[in-house]
Amino acid sequence: METESSEPGRRLRALVTGAAGRIGRAIRPGLAERWDLVCSDLRPDGDDLGLDVTDLGACRAAFTGFDAVVHLAADPDPDASWERLHPANIVGAYTVVQAARDAGVGRLVLASSAQAVSAYPAGVQLRADDPPRPANLYGATKAWVEALGAWAADSSATSVVCLRIGLFADRPPSGAAATPGDLAAWLSPADCTHLVMAAAEAPGVRFAVVNGISANRYRHLDLSASAALIGYEPVDDAWECD
Repeated sequence: METESSEPGRRLRALVTGAAGRIGRAIRPGLAERWDLVCSDLRPDGDDLGLDVTDLGACRAAFTGFDAVVHLAADPDPDASWERLHPANIVGAYTVVQAARDAGVGRLVLASSAQAVSAYPAGVQLRADDPPRPANLYGATKAWVEALGAWAADSSATSVVCLRIGLFADRPPSGAAATPGDLAAWLSPADCTHLVMAAAEAPGVRFAVVNGISANRYRHLDLSASAALIGYEPVDDAWECD
């Protein structure tokens, strides 16, 4: 599949921020098999690019020439304080979006979170078009990410897909602490890889917010828009994994 900004038959040129984080480490091998991939992080692994997402000039220079940027860099703690969240989740999110606009990136994929809608009543299946309703400051920063994405898509040539990522983990939650809600929100590494690929490659999308969980028997997040807008088809099920 090709984005509108890439030539048929050419591998997508993509950069991932936060590639040394938990999600980045898990999905980068699969992305590298399909794309011409550059991985970046504030604390890079090996030959990765060192990149501070709060540095506008550095991000603008790093993003130039890429078809897609996948923005994962953030403090991922739902209990994090404002002081911890402000640099990466607020300033960094703006910087990345502004730099992508300035550099003419064709597709920007932004990691939002199910925490952006975590204040809805328990037991309600959440749709991708439900407006943000966060229960914590971390979720509020992800609502900010989605708003920035909408701004970029409506004010520049950069198209944007925001991913409301569920409970990412190598295996489904288990043990006494695991809840049905945790299982319903699980996103496997393989499905996460495919979710990011679909978001970066889907043609004809100007702006979209889509949900990202696995094909769980019971689903905390509705996946109909994910299938319709970006062709995301997960395969793992938290209730069927051994």
